[in-house]
Amino acid sequence: MVAAADAQNYAQKLGITHGLVVQELGWDEDVDDDLRADVEDAIGGELVDEDSDEVIDVVLLWWRDGDGDLVDALMDAIAPLADEGFVWVLTPKTGQPGHVEPSEIAESAPTAGLTQTSAISLGSWAGSRLVQPKAPSKQR
Repeated sequence: MVAAADAQNYAQKLGITHGLVVQELGWDEDVDDDLRADVEDAIGGELVDEDSDEVIDVVLLWWRDGDGDLVDALMDAIAPLADEGFVWVLTPKTGQPGHVEPSEIAESAPTAGLTQTSAISLGSWAGSRLVQPKAPSKQR
């Protein structure tokens, strides 16, 4: 029952709290349903999909080797993102089908205008948190 105990902490680990608008991209049958359910419980609603026209606080991007160009996916992910919003790239852990090397994320993020701030373990998935750089404050 380790998975059930871990599930209770997923949203907290991801920095997701009540009222945030969370968009899910890259869903497939291999995603972690416990993680999805915990996030939905935390936000008090459902995850929105790529067709949403809302301003997004957090993007959960499920990404696997062979899914295409990560830079393109990240560019699409940040288009509706709020200024203070962030993207979690969720990839299968080492040894799992579809594993993505961390270096691919580290190399793709800056090209998409993002900075990686942390990496965490989420069951059989790994999460990399990406943020948009802060705009420099204007000085007079």
